[in-house]
Formats: sequence, C-alpha cells, structure tokens
Amino acid sequence: MREAIALSVENVQDNGGPFGAVIVKNGEIIARGVNRVTANNDPTAHAEVSAIRAAAAKLGTFDLSGCEIFTSCEPCPMCLGAIYWAHLDKIYYGNTKADAARIGFDDSFIYQELEKPFDKRSIKTTQILAEEAIDGFKAWEEKTDKMEY
Repeated sequence: MREAIALSVENVQDNGGPFGAVIVKNGEIIARGVNRVTANNDPTAHAEVSAIRAAAAKLGTFDLSGCEIFTSCEPCPMCLGAIYWAHLDKIYYGNTKADAARIGFDDSFIYQELEKPFDKRSIKTTQILAEEAIDGFKAWEEKTDKMEY
C-alpha cells in the first residue's frame, strides 16, 4: 500500500492525478499504475486500469486471478468494473470516495446515473439496430473454439 501511496504523491509532481495502484502476486509487485488522464488525454487512464493493463501484459493473460490490487483511493465505478473483469482476488484502498470528492474527484453522479432508467439519464441512450446487432452474439454462441472470459 505504501508503494501505491508513494506513486500517487509522485504522480502529482509529474502533472498527473493523485492516484497510484500496484498489483501484487505471491507477495511481489508485478505492476504499477498512476493516473495519467490529463497527461495522456485519456479519460480511462486511471491508476487501477493502468496497473491492470501492465499486469495483464506482464503475465500474458487477461485473467488476473491470484493477484491483489493496492490502490491509493477507493476505486471509481470504471476501475471497480475493470477490477471485477480482471478477476483480481482482493482490493486494498487508502482514501475513500468521499475523500476524493472533497478534492474535486466526485464520481457519485455515475452511481446515481446507473440507478436511473435510460430515458432519465443525462446522456441519452437509445437502442438501435438490435435485430442486426444480435448477429455478433449469435456468431459467438456458435463459435466452437472461443476463449471464454
């Protein structure tokens, strides 16, 4: 955890956000990540996502079972989703989402938006071409040599 915290402090000095994360397997740090949203003009470049990408590349797998993530702050909804998709075993965090909100990183609106029906969300969401889009799912169902994830 101290490494994740140190990364968050160092990243502020490097024009990044105050977030750091490390992924550990068998007691050893295998990947590090910091928030580079503004530095890279990438809204997905959160510390946890960056660490997950680095760990997956290092281990050569999308399944990070057997790994744990230490992050300087409670993960946002995007990062939490990525952590679940990566199958990490455990999350350790330092600051809370309330701490983050106090310094301008408030993601509570996302949780609120997810509870709303599509027609009440601030970003209008409309389903179109469902009868065509299903073709990709049908192809997946029929594929015999697919790699499940």
